[in-house]
Amino acid sequence: MDKHMYPEASIELHRQRQALAPEIGAAFKAFSNAVFADGALSAKTKDLIAVAVAHVTQCPYCIRGHTASALRRGATQQEIMEAIWVAAEMRAGGAYAHSNLALDAMNQFAAKTTGAD
Repeated sequence: MDKHMYPEASIELHRQRQALAPEIGAAFKAFSNAVFADGALSAKTKDLIAVAVAHVTQCPYCIRGHTASALRRGATQQEIMEAIWVAAEMRAGGAYAHSNLALDAMNQFAAKTTGAD
């Protein structure tokens, strides 16, 4: 991580975050534990999803944390890389799909400038 932009995660920062809002911190930890517990999806699958989402949201802490967690839960490096590729496709796919908005705007502009409505 770029030490100038993102400070290293530390126990001191964790403690400070907890001290500033202990009830919310505890609620978030309980929520996170519930979300990543085995359920209809395995905890490993949930971490692979989190790795993909973290790449789309570009959170370096989440990328590192969920990659490590996925590995601890038995994910292979190949599974993690495939999850990252899914994220890349979805991000690019969003731009492709939303190009309809630009095409529509171009068509509306062309219709107005040519006098056709």
